[in-house]
Amino acid sequence: MFLPVTYRVNEHGRVEIGGCDLSDLAQRHGTPLYIYDEATALDLAAQYLHAMGASGRVLYSVKAFYSPAFLSLLRQAGLGAEVASGGELEMALKAGFAGPDIHVLGNNKSREEIEAAWRNDATLVIDGDNDLDLIAASAPGARRLRCSIRISPGVRPATHDFIATGQLDSKFGFALDGGDARRAVLRALGDPRLELVGLHFHVGSGIFDLGAHRAALEVTLDLARELKAECGWAPRALSAGGGLGIAQLRSEQPPAPGEFVQGLLQVLRAGCAERGLDVPELLVEPGRSIAGPSGLALYRVGAIKSVPGVRRYVAVDGGMGDNLRPKLYGARYEPLAVQDPDADPADEVTIVGRYCESTDVLAENVRLPELRTGDLVVFPAAGAYHMSMASNYNGFPRPAVVLVGGGQDRLIRRRETMADLLSSEVF
Repeated sequence: MFLPVTYRVNEHGRVEIGGCDLSDLAQRHGTPLYIYDEATALDLAAQYLHAMGASGRVLYSVKAFYSPAFLSLLRQAGLGAEVASGGELEMALKAGFAGPDIHVLGNNKSREEIEAAWRNDATLVIDGDNDLDLIAASAPGARRLRCSIRISPGVRPATHDFIATGQLDSKFGFALDGGDARRAVLRALGDPRLELVGLHFHVGSGIFDLGAHRAALEVTLDLARELKAECGWAPRALSAGGGLGIAQLRSEQPPAPGEFVQGLLQVLRAGCAERGLDVPELLVEPGRSIAGPSGLALYRVGAIKSVPGVRRYVAVDGGMGDNLRPKLYGARYEPLAVQDPDADPADEVTIVGRYCESTDVLAENVRLPELRTGDLVVFPAAGAYHMSMASNYNGFPRPAVVLVGGGQDRLIRRRETMADLLSSEVF
């Protein structure tokens, strides 16, 4: 899915999402503006839930985009939440998620975060010995702390180095090699304040080839077989993480959510049968693959500069402050002109931001209709990790965010002001 399910060019020749004309949204809310399509988010969530059926749970990875209004939409659709910090936990709680529907991750949790998970009856994903040490030093809650052990399966996916997490050389999880994962399970089982329910792994993000997920699932089941033979314990739940890639270009064809889930379920069922294990509940944790296609970034064109024989620069009123991914991961985008997006393209242009960095490039050598100062351009597949990573670099306020559906737009995050920039300063 490259474009939201509600995308169309209306009778005025302008891009419309969720029944809302993007030019009208820009006039009312200003730019840069992030737009989330309710129908697309619900469609993708439904694909995950339908494929999973009664075989497990789908947890939305909150770090992809954590507006409480967006989280509430996914909660009502039937998803749980996976959070990676105390702040994300608070966002999930504000959105109405109950503790049993929340899993808390993180490789360097604070004592306060562990106690917050305990207090709110969330499931804690234990990432290292430090978690176990902090649990031993924490004030117990009114109930046992439900937990899973995160393993590092020693599997490297085909993705960017910066978003690969499942290989042996990783800051995340207990390594299988050397027996660290086994020892962590035994230690958790020996703590009467813990209720160990499962195993967890994550191999990376932006993945199109699902072979790494299948391989990681196999080695995790090998560990489960060994543990059952040694101490009689077997996981009731097994999380395969998320990481499914999305189409950021028209030419890209990632697996669909249903293919991702059904492929994991097939490996899980066959693997458990081979090893004499009961089939545990499967958990998946999509983030990008729900938020990404649902969101778009809307910018207004400002300065235009031609360098004869080199390139034509088109600057917009956003950039790396609201989208760090091109610089951080080499992410590529295929922007559209809001007015007459299907018009014949002019020469190639490079769309750059307004930040004081030469690397503030959003899309290099893309073909668009002739653009002029004041025109609007929109970036599809912009809903994941843009606002989550947004900064105030160069003293720019972060953008507003709207949720659209049925011809209505709802402001779910106001544009920051200069007063917001100064609100934390002491002088």
